[in-house]
Amino acid sequence: MTIPLSVPNLDIKIADDLHECIETGWVSTSGRFISEFEDKAAEFTGAQETVACQSGTAGLHTAMRMLDIGPGDLVIAPSLTFIAAVNPIRYMFADPVILGCDENFCIDPDCLEKYCRDDCVSAPSGLIDKASGKHVKALVVVHVFGYLADMERIVDICSRYGIKIIEDATEAFGCFWDSGRFAGIHAGLVGDIGVFSFNANKIITTGGGGMIVSRHKEFIEKARYLTSTAKDDALFFEHDDVGYNYRMLNIQAALGVSQIDDLPGFIETKKCNHALYSELLKGVPGVKFLGFPGSIRSNHWFYSLYVDDDPDDTHPGDAKISRRDRIMKALIEDGIMCRPVWKLIHKQKPYIDCKALGVERAEDYEGHVLNLPCSTNLSEEEIRFICGRISGLA
Repeated sequence: MTIPLSVPNLDIKIADDLHECIETGWVSTSGRFISEFEDKAAEFTGAQETVACQSGTAGLHTAMRMLDIGPGDLVIAPSLTFIAAVNPIRYMFADPVILGCDENFCIDPDCLEKYCRDDCVSAPSGLIDKASGKHVKALVVVHVFGYLADMERIVDICSRYGIKIIEDATEAFGCFWDSGRFAGIHAGLVGDIGVFSFNANKIITTGGGGMIVSRHKEFIEKARYLTSTAKDDALFFEHDDVGYNYRMLNIQAALGVSQIDDLPGFIETKKCNHALYSELLKGVPGVKFLGFPGSIRSNHWFYSLYVDDDPDDTHPGDAKISRRDRIMKALIEDGIMCRPVWKLIHKQKPYIDCKALGVERAEDYEGHVLNLPCSTNLSEEEIRFICGRISGLA
């Protein structure tokens, strides 16, 4: 038996829409499903308009263009994230300033405030990093695993220092704030520009694919223009800017139109499965199954287990191995797919020379967190099997 980490939950009813794409020949970057998917996503999230694109990464790259990030600029980004959240900074020949995380995996507002206050100086041209003399133009805030960053504090800090906010909500489609200043607002719609992902491992999927949202109509118009190769005259192929071939395919959007109808049910299943994990792992020594804050309506996308150190854990060859890695190795050998969090950005070769601040908690999570299977088609029997194996290994 193999239990995957996070896989799509697709219904055969999708085949009708795919059949229409194939029968009509509308399989590329034009077709009715693209606009229908954009409209459905706007209705669900509360966005005025959306722009479907090829991937979350394409959306982030486009967002950098819209904010005029360029050579010599700095963009603040988290260390605990998938590298695709940071790479678009380098696409623009800018550099990241890498910050640590809070207890909810997201960028630490204390660290953000300390960096802006102590390491930078405000000037008429904007915030300037004292050490490099470069302008700090923007912040990429990532909502990790379905947790939401502390946007109230982040917005206040960025407003004070003139920093634009790109919300990487690629893991947060279906997440809303439930209290506070942003109660009822969907992730991605608080900052200047937000980006979703519909990769195959996300809560809903278009195979690949992403989406750009914003409260600012001018950004939406610019995003639609840039992702359509900056085409000013479709008949005579006139282009007044350098754009990108980043539009979502109609055949991808056909998947999304069906998937988004299933999203409320997927979220409810995720919540129920999370509750079952929590119940079964309660009291297991040396591990803690992490919950979601009550201040948010999370999509419960990824499930995280924090595994304490055990100094007595050893390989048969007497080489030290952590309890987390021992459990992970045994689960994988049993066909239970699981993984640690990503290798931190400030340890990745392309970014090892970048400024990194306040990364101690991120490093702790890197060494202790294990992500467990969380697909929406995961069965109760499989969850009980997984928890039984963890209980026996802890």
